[in-house]
Amino acid sequence: MTAFDEHREELDHYEQMFGPERGRLAVSLDRLTNALVLVGQHAVYCHSQRNPAQPALDIRLINQELAHAKELIQSVMEELRKRREEIQQA
Repeated sequence: MTAFDEHREELDHYEQMFGPERGRLAVSLDRLTNALVLVGQHAVYCHSQRNPAQPALDIRLINQELAHAKELIQSVMEELRKRREEIQQA
């Protein structure tokens, strides 16, 4: 599932308020905040690993949140690039 699928309602809300680019950035910031919270919880509550073959679940969740934020930010960068090219061609 992509970030656009998983966070569709939140994206719709912020894109309606701020426009597509700024809305996606707002959602990206929310995703990064969630990752920071998970890191904080890990530091406080997790003192051992149960399965050394795989990362701890919270680390996997952090990676997923950061990957989704990266995907959203990349889409904004692409939109801004397209808009800039259209202006330059006009």
